[in-house]
Amino acid sequence: MTEEQDNSTSEHPETEPLETPIRFLEGVGPHRAKLLKNLDVETVRDLLWLIPRDIVDLSQLSLVNELTDDRIHTIRGQIIDSDSRAISRGRTLTAAVMRVDDGLVRGMWFNQPWMLRQLQSERFLLWSAKPKFRDNRWEMSHPRMQWLEEDDENSRGEVLTKYRLTEGITLDILRGYIRTALEFVKGTLADDLPERLRKHYKLPHLEEAISNLHRPPTVEDFFAARRRLVFDEQLDFQIGMALRRRLRQTTERSPEIIVTPKINARIRRLFDFTFTDGQEQAITEIVDDLKESRPMHRLLQADVGAGKTLVALYAMLATVAAGYQAVLMAPTELLAQQHWNTIHEALLHSRVKRCLLTGSLKPAERRDRLAKIASGEMQMIFGTQAVIQNDVQYHQLGLAVIDEQHKFGVVQRGRFQAREMVPHVLVMTATPIPRSLCLTQYGDLDLSTMTDLPPGRQPIVTSLVQTPKVEAKAWQFVIEKLREGRQAYIVCPYIDSPDPEAPAGALQIFDQLQHNQLRDFQLGLIHGQMDRAEQQVVMSRFRDRQLDAIVATTVVEVGVDVPNATLMIIQDAQQFGLSQLHQLRGRIGRGSFRGYCFLFSMKASDESLQRLQAVERSNNGFEIAEADFALRGPGNVLGTEQHGSQPFRVTDFSRDEKILLETSRAASRMVQAGTIDEPDFAPLKRRVLERFGDQLGLTRTG
Repeated sequence: MTEEQDNSTSEHPETEPLETPIRFLEGVGPHRAKLLKNLDVETVRDLLWLIPRDIVDLSQLSLVNELTDDRIHTIRGQIIDSDSRAISRGRTLTAAVMRVDDGLVRGMWFNQPWMLRQLQSERFLLWSAKPKFRDNRWEMSHPRMQWLEEDDENSRGEVLTKYRLTEGITLDILRGYIRTALEFVKGTLADDLPERLRKHYKLPHLEEAISNLHRPPTVEDFFAARRRLVFDEQLDFQIGMALRRRLRQTTERSPEIIVTPKINARIRRLFDFTFTDGQEQAITEIVDDLKESRPMHRLLQADVGAGKTLVALYAMLATVAAGYQAVLMAPTELLAQQHWNTIHEALLHSRVKRCLLTGSLKPAERRDRLAKIASGEMQMIFGTQAVIQNDVQYHQLGLAVIDEQHKFGVVQRGRFQAREMVPHVLVMTATPIPRSLCLTQYGDLDLSTMTDLPPGRQPIVTSLVQTPKVEAKAWQFVIEKLREGRQAYIVCPYIDSPDPEAPAGALQIFDQLQHNQLRDFQLGLIHGQMDRAEQQVVMSRFRDRQLDAIVATTVVEVGVDVPNATLMIIQDAQQFGLSQLHQLRGRIGRGSFRGYCFLFSMKASDESLQRLQAVERSNNGFEIAEADFALRGPGNVLGTEQHGSQPFRVTDFSRDEKILLETSRAASRMVQAGTIDEPDFAPLKRRVLERFGDQLGLTRTG
């Protein structure tokens, strides 16, 4: 295909300029349109909402003779020399010399030897830092570096935008298309935000924002434009969440479950311990919700080992005491069985009728339990997704507890809402959720947070192991503790190693340990390809101390509670995320003995090392969740398999938390006060329903 053929376009159908297919934009054509699809650009709107990944400020460059030591300067040039050397025991200095138009400047990086690889390019780049004049020359310590694209090397006095690219689309080509698109839509961009709202939040008009996003006169203009687009995106979603909350409160009714002093005393007599302050606060908030006729939708998040299951049990017992049924749904049979064991033991002296409902029941057993659930004889039900199948009919369901809910899709979680009686819903997670995700993924839920641990629970000692010598010492320590009667988990990232170069899997590690380090001990193996009955047998033997250690995959990540297990070795720890490592670590030290966790990682990259050191430093799951979030991003923040695409194109959750808070409060006020229903807000409300109506279960009428 020739360039002339590629650029030719047939007459395109009449449509709103923003919705024009990108192939019909002047200069694009069908071939380049296919390439742009790799950037999720299919319409003119997609192109104009393609957010720059970075900007390069060439408007404030300094020459060498203009440098001062009292402020940050930005210089531009090429690296002409670089080296790295040891300067003292364990410390390194990496240095480079940049040639600027009128002289030389030296850059220095301490204890960052990997920088040397980055400093050997001949491309032009920018350094930004406060310079110091030493030994008759200017130096910059740890300057911020920005490499210039080849297209930008001769630019002067501009603020340039940089975008992610795809093969066949250069930065120059993409910028050209964006300039064409800006001209194409000029004067046609209606602003759905009422002027009073824009003035209150000091937001530019949409057309001005789109223009300044791609061709900013100043850095300040760029960030003001970006803020406007993030604000729009989050306000839409937050209004949707607030509308969903209003819809529930006005159209759904739940049983009023009153916890009297007598019922409270009766429940507490079942426990031979005192609740922590965090548990007491969560119980108070839940009890306040249950007494209302509108349905409770509350998220209970707790750090590992904080005792959220017992809070859920209190709520379930209160529900049963009021004459209603309560159900707890867990994502796996192993976890459902664990909940059953924990709660069954707590209720040994209780008359509450309870049962376990999972997919592995025999047909006759299942029919019997379904009949008792339908009649109301079974008051408390525990299980997996088996509890929301079509043949499960509850007599009077008052409370649904959903554990580790991020493992379920929206449709699965919503199945309880399809019954005639709308139950109260308590959602639980032992994976602390970053603040910004709480405002999005769970923005329509009330939040209870438990951070304190039960009395006597000791912080786990975590050690990063990176050399064979330290590894041998770690194994010796584990062996000594096993001889004292403790138990251990050895966790592997894979069941079976895919090839000799990959990390060893659980099968290989199990075989190796049987013949080497743990040959004198009883060793078990558990992984996801074993059937449920086999998994249950292994866990039961481990819980009953018939096994000294088990080699496992992440099937033991949540819910497994063996108080005598105090040791964990995580093989190839760099293969796991931070929150996952924290969850795994939470399986040990749950009794009266201190727990010890060893993170084996002989091949950690610099980034992996950062993550592992964060786990080594902190036992606080909320701190670790924020660090994990900053490093790995949010993924699909709606947590659904049903909606495969990321619903947020503009928001950077690690840097836009302030805007999230701002839009959350604004949306809540607008919906509660009815402002969103006023005529000048109609375009905004329509946009919200078009974008999120289906996702959030909202009607598009009205």
